[in-house]
Amino acid sequence: MASKNHRNPGTPLDLDLVYDARVNRSAVERRTATLPGRRSIKKEWQAAWLLRAVTCIDLTTLAGDDTPGRVRRLCAKAKQPLRPDMLAALDVVDQNITVGAVCVYPSRVRDAVEALQGTDIPVASVATGFPAGQTPLPQRMAEIEQAIEAGAREIDIVITRTHVLTGNWNALYDEVKLFREICGDAAHMKTILATGDLGTLKQVYQASLVAMMAGSDFIKTSTGKESVNATLPFGLVMARAIREYQARTGYIVGFKPAGGISKAKQALTWQSLMKEELGVEWMMPDLFRFGASSLLTDLERQLYHQITGHYAARHHMPMG
Repeated sequence: MASKNHRNPGTPLDLDLVYDARVNRSAVERRTATLPGRRSIKKEWQAAWLLRAVTCIDLTTLAGDDTPGRVRRLCAKAKQPLRPDMLAALDVVDQNITVGAVCVYPSRVRDAVEALQGTDIPVASVATGFPAGQTPLPQRMAEIEQAIEAGAREIDIVITRTHVLTGNWNALYDEVKLFREICGDAAHMKTILATGDLGTLKQVYQASLVAMMAGSDFIKTSTGKESVNATLPFGLVMARAIREYQARTGYIVGFKPAGGISKAKQALTWQSLMKEELGVEWMMPDLFRFGASSLLTDLERQLYHQITGHYAARHHMPMG
């Protein structure tokens, strides 16, 4: 992550900024409704954008039937997300194209670390009672410690949604700050807001600000387990919060949409949103990630189409 050199240390909680937050819902919806059709990527640039999207994926498996074998197969795909003949055709053989990270449960971190030995691909672990965040605080803290001990270099925490829904911003700040302190220098922290559970765009904006004040390296839309996950209106509001926070503090925070992003076209739209709202730095894996499991398959199919002019069958591009 770029933030390795410029991590967000957090700031004191500024309740005036939080309470003064305003979000114009109709303006947000108008802006995001036009985004998919308004910004078409020229064909000659599409391959570059699609390749960049591959490098921004947190390749994820968070299932009850995860096994060491499944994690090893996922890591093999993470190390070589595209077929060698495709890399040659795109003239990127020497660019070491890999995904951004592999994301698993704490109990599978060691499996992923072993499978990724000899690479620079970090292992990310969900923690703190993922996905609901309803387990006791000592248990949530211990999950972070255990994941880091097993070799995780990134931790995706979940917040207590009740703090947002009741407007208890002090409690939210203290919770996220505590988790950040446990991560310390050993792991970067992505804070999952579970936007679909938070009620309003204003509360998403406020929660984003508080999470960044508490020291989050990234803010992330969703666990992927809510009924509503990463949507463009949520993304726009969170991007504006990142911009506001940077303007006030000078600190840079990354962004991760997760849940429901499975098509290359969606990825291009999210990339456009990042470029327009935050700048090209937020198109790189240091500051932008997709939380996804099936997106890679469609990106690979679209790149194959760029090369050959026709689509490969899905079974020709297995996830492993």
